[in-house]
Amino acid sequence: MVATWKQALAQRSWWANGLLAFCLYMTIVYLPFDLFYKPVELDQEVWFGLMFTGWSAKFGGLLHWFVYAWGAYGLLHGRSWLWPWMGLYVAQVALSMLAWSVFDDRGAGLTSGLIAAAPFIALALLIHFKPNAYIKVLSHED
Repeated sequence: MVATWKQALAQRSWWANGLLAFCLYMTIVYLPFDLFYKPVELDQEVWFGLMFTGWSAKFGGLLHWFVYAWGAYGLLHGRSWLWPWMGLYVAQVALSMLAWSVFDDRGAGLTSGLIAAAPFIALALLIHFKPNAYIKVLSHED
């Protein structure tokens, strides 16, 4: 079993394996907690820099659950349909962090927003320009 996991992990770059681990964590651990355990009145979700609360946050959580499950499946199986959608989603996260910092009353301003967004911008660029790091090039099952 260990050899199978080593072989599976060797198919992707280290950063794509990190993305896979994050997507699996969000799909299996965090979002089920967020959707089924966290009280509605405490729930918050952010999309495009806008905070949603209550039932709209629960709906947003369902969308997040789908996105992370989709990402985990695609990364696990090296599916070509991840490109360009995964990179666009990560770019949206970067834009959301920047927008939150600049436009929300609780934000810390442009400089903090750029610092928070920078790693996600770099990751979005990696995803966009290095699809061979996470996609099986000869996959005909898409």
